[in-house]
Amino acid sequence: MDTTVQQAYDAVLAGAGIDRSTALQLLGSKQEDLWQAADAIRRHFLGNRFDLCSIINAKSGNCTENCRWCAQSARHRTEIDTYQAIGEEEALLQAKDNDDHGVHRISLVTSGRSLSPETASELGRLFAKMAETTSMRFCASTGLLDDETAASLHAAGVRRYHCNLEASKGFFPQVCTSHTWEEKVATLRLARSLGMSLCSGGIIGMGESMEDRIDMAMELRDLEVKSIPINILTPIPGTPLGGMTPLPADEVLTTVALFRFINPDAVIRMAGGRQQLGDEQYRCFAAGANGAIVGNYLTTTGSSVAEDLRRIAALGFTFERE
Repeated sequence: MDTTVQQAYDAVLAGAGIDRSTALQLLGSKQEDLWQAADAIRRHFLGNRFDLCSIINAKSGNCTENCRWCAQSARHRTEIDTYQAIGEEEALLQAKDNDDHGVHRISLVTSGRSLSPETASELGRLFAKMAETTSMRFCASTGLLDDETAASLHAAGVRRYHCNLEASKGFFPQVCTSHTWEEKVATLRLARSLGMSLCSGGIIGMGESMEDRIDMAMELRDLEVKSIPINILTPIPGTPLGGMTPLPADEVLTTVALFRFINPDAVIRMAGGRQQLGDEQYRCFAAGANGAIVGNYLTTTGSSVAEDLRRIAALGFTFERE
């Protein structure tokens, strides 16, 4: 094994972790060694259990924010379905299908800066109905939180809150200026104060450097986030980032491996955009990742749940619920 990789691997297994300088040094190491070591770190800390979750797009489009990657911003001209609230029948159908496939957790996701009281009430009803008809645990992703909204979600049974950092603190202003990285951190801390676990990650392929990705991974470590989704930018026509070139598979694998070295005991979850890699996407689960959002995503189509489960099981993972 590459000496730099071996030393970093030993430090992680000993509980010392790695610093930014070491993470940067790993960029110059042999890629295959880095990926294999990251996979070994995953097995050491988390075994072979694979973490499955899914999302329901509960409110789509007409968002006031100016996130440069996002098809749901009202400031961009994209061709997506927009609606104020998903129908109860459709939401329950999606939830039941995911439950039947053994998915562990489901999240209601809404577009917009934050949640209105009316939409919060509607989500509460949907969570109650899902609790009656499925065995899944609940997550929510509803933008920036205030005390009242956070309390209403917790009362509805939400025990995990999702709010992506999206990018490192230094790079974030280049992709969004209508809200701040600091506001996202404040939301995560508020959710945690109510006893919710945290899910937060970001998008790679927006023009950031590998150093920016390392910084984000370390910021997530500092926040003690244990569910980290990695999205790969899907360039969507009509958005400011619609002309970006998709990342090559090797660069994605190296990013995943570095996130695992920096966050050894977190679920590293492959999320939106992985379908762009085709069959290569499943290599991520031999380079440190041990979770995925399955099914369709907010405005793009993912792999089928059955196909994901088949391919992931073939890698030696199991899907037992917590």
